[in-house]
Amino acid sequence: MIAEIDGVSVRFGDRTALDDVSVRAPAGTVVALVGGDGAGKSTLLRTVVGELAPTTGTVRAPRKNHIGFLAAGPGSWAALTVRQNLEFVGGIYGLRGTELDRRCDELIGRAGLADAADRTASALSGGMRRKLGAAMAMLHRPELLVMDEPSTGVDPVSRIDLWRMISEAAAEGAAVLMSTTYLDEAERAGHLVVLDSGRVLTQGSYDDVRSGFTGVVTRSAQPARPEWSWRRGRERHDYWPDERPGGETRPVDLEPVDPDLEDIVISLSLADRMRREVTA
Repeated sequence: MIAEIDGVSVRFGDRTALDDVSVRAPAGTVVALVGGDGAGKSTLLRTVVGELAPTTGTVRAPRKNHIGFLAAGPGSWAALTVRQNLEFVGGIYGLRGTELDRRCDELIGRAGLADAADRTASALSGGMRRKLGAAMAMLHRPELLVMDEPSTGVDPVSRIDLWRMISEAAAEGAAVLMSTTYLDEAERAGHLVVLDSGRVLTQGSYDDVRSGFTGVVTRSAQPARPEWSWRRGRERHDYWPDERPGGETRPVDLEPVDPDLEDIVISLSLADRMRREVTA
């Protein structure tokens, strides 16, 4: 196991950012953290790379020079060219000469940046600069690659390039721990971790998460119960958990749907918040 997070809680004063979180990141696997704003995704990643100390629990991860980290920002130096950014990072990790040149060329090609290799990072589009940041994080072939929403705000073509780079890093043996707001990306991961308000609601493979989901999701033109409803395109979806508050039962005229990952994440988050309100 490349990285292990066991019973980790992180508190900032009276606020709990992570609450008894346990996650494993094995070699050759992409672990995707999903959840809304404030779910604790960035806090968990920063704790794994050592930027934050857990209040309780333990984190076991490789030494820093064996970790590649792409934070939520651009991840590169604006005044340096694409190649200079990579060469500078390579030098930090002890890459020199032919080995460094070969690795830079390889990642510039994978990122689709060959035509921009001598362009400054400040002159790149947002997607190109994000791909550069990813290339810098994986340049030294880290054992653990940690990425905070690498494709947020990136154009669809660059998202494909980024995901290919991530998949190739995992195929070469790295453990990848990443957060994402794109659930179609999360479905490709080997392991999903659904977070809400710093707590793990469910985790496992995509098939495990789907098979472990209970309750019924229905579609309708109008919300049957606004507090359990959300918009999906032109429809409304409603969640009917097994344990229905107030003994409510699902009207027979509401059409069930086969829930996808977005439905599951929203349903679990709503159910968890309802439980916490009842017990508060």
